[in-house]
Amino acid sequence: MSSETTAAAVQYRLKEWAEQIRECQNRPAGMSVVDWCATRSITKANYYYRLRRVRQACLENLPPEAVAQQIVPLNTSLLQQETQSGSGIQQGISVSVNGFSIHVTQSTPMPLLAAVLKVVRNAE
Repeated sequence: MSSETTAAAVQYRLKEWAEQIRECQNRPAGMSVVDWCATRSITKANYYYRLRRVRQACLENLPPEAVAQQIVPLNTSLLQQETQSGSGIQQGISVSVNGFSIHVTQSTPMPLLAAVLKVVRNAE
């Protein structure tokens, strides 16, 4: 089999897997990933393998400048006044990632923020 044929087969498979992942992410409320996988006759481990491979392919196809950018510049005018229960008003920014909201202030330790974002990025 030629490398072009193999590459085409891999791309076709990744396209199918990406569609399955979209279907799983749009599954009915209350249905677990395990239940969704059972209805498709695939294992949970196989689903997460496919998810990892699709994510990896997406990352490999990002332009180099997108991968190199690790810190997103933020215009300070985007900072807003937020009230947090019991702690008064704190200036900061709210970030939403994978359905999770994180409120970041100037006093948020960067190692803590990095660790939380890593966990949220890999969350289901």
